[in-house]
Amino acid sequence: MSEELHAADRAAHTGNDEFLLTPGPLTTSLTVKQAMLRDWGSRDRQFIALNARIRERLVAIVGGERSFVCVPVQGSGTFAVEATLGTLLPRDGRLLVLVNGAYGERMMKIAKYLGRPAMALSCAEDRTPDLDSLAALLAEDRAITHVAAVHCETTSGILNPIEKIADIVVDHGRSLIIDAMSSFGAIPLHVQRVPCDAIVASSNKCLEGVPGMAYAILRQSVLEACEGNAHSLSLDLYDQWRAMEGNGQWRFTPPTHVLAAFDQALHEFEEEGDVEARHARYSANCRVLVDGMRAMGFETLLPDELQAPIIVTFRMPADPNFDFGAFYNRLAARGYVIYPGKLTVAPTFRIGCIGQLVKEDLEAALAVVRKVLDEMGVTQCAPAADAAE
Repeated sequence: MSEELHAADRAAHTGNDEFLLTPGPLTTSLTVKQAMLRDWGSRDRQFIALNARIRERLVAIVGGERSFVCVPVQGSGTFAVEATLGTLLPRDGRLLVLVNGAYGERMMKIAKYLGRPAMALSCAEDRTPDLDSLAALLAEDRAITHVAAVHCETTSGILNPIEKIADIVVDHGRSLIIDAMSSFGAIPLHVQRVPCDAIVASSNKCLEGVPGMAYAILRQSVLEACEGNAHSLSLDLYDQWRAMEGNGQWRFTPPTHVLAAFDQALHEFEEEGDVEARHARYSANCRVLVDGMRAMGFETLLPDELQAPIIVTFRMPADPNFDFGAFYNRLAARGYVIYPGKLTVAPTFRIGCIGQLVKEDLEAALAVVRKVLDEMGVTQCAPAADAAE
C-alpha cells in the first residue's frame, strides 16, 4: 500500500491526518472521539452509572475487586500522583522514591511541595534500581513508611522490575505506591502478584482515552485510615472516595466528555482482548520499530531486555547533516509526530509504540523516516563513539 493510501485508510479509522508516535496524548480511535459529541449532566443517573462502570473496570484490570477501590481525579496523571502521595502519606511519614528518570524526580518534587520528608534511591536513566540497596535502606531506616516506584519510566522507556521491588517492600513491612502511568493496561500488573497499596495511572495512555482524567486504585483498608492526611481539598482522595461511595457523584465538576470517551475506550480495550492483547499489539509495534531503526544504523539507548513496548529512545546520529529540529518537522509535515529526548545521559529522541497503532503504521513511519534522512543527506545514523559507551 502506498504512503498516501495507507494514510487515507488509517485516517478513516482514527479521524486523524497524523499519527502521534508519543507516550500520550496519543492517537485514539474515531469512535472514542465520537463519544465526546454528547453532553452529559454530571448529576444525571446515566452519567453516575457511567462513572461507576469505569471505576469497576479499572479495579478489575489489576484483579483488585475484593480489596481495592478506584478514585478518579480531574487533570493529568501528575494530579493523581500528587493526590495519592498527599492522601496516603501521613504528616509524619517518610517517603523513599526509586528514581531513574524524570517521573521519579517529579515525585521527589511533589514530596517537597507537600512538606513530607523524602529521600531518593537514584541510578542512571538507562539502569534499573539497585534492589540490594533498596533492601538495605529499608532495613536500616525504620522511619521510611512508603516507597514509590515508576513501573515504566518513559524518560528512557525502561521497564523497572516492579514485582521484585514489591516483594522487597512487603518483606520489610512498608507501603508501596506504583506510578503505572505508561504501563497500565498494556503490561500485566496484578495486585495478587505485585502487592501494593496504590497504583496510579491516567486516561490518555495505554487505555487509549483522551487527556483530562487520572485515577488511583487504592487498597480500601489503607484508604480508610487516611482521613485528614491530605494537603489539598481538591486532591483529597479520601474525601473524593467517601463522596462517590455516598452518592456516586464527583465532589466538583467532572470532565464529563473525557469520561464518556474513556468509557468507550475501555469498551474497545475489552473487545480487543484486555491487557494480553494490548501488550501483544504494542510489542509487535515495538519490534517493528526497533528492528527497522537499527537496520538504518540507529542505536537504541536500552538493551532489549530492559525495553518496555511503550516508547523507544534512540541515540542521536553523529552525522553532521542530522538536525533533530529539521528531522522532527519533516516527519510531522508527513503526519508522524515523534518526541524529543529527555535524558541527561546522552542526546536522544523518542518514538512511541502505543495508541491506535498497528505494526503496518510503524512500517509506514519507517518508510517516511528513510525518505526524510535521504532528503537531509544523512548517511550515517550511528551516534558518536563516546555517546554509545
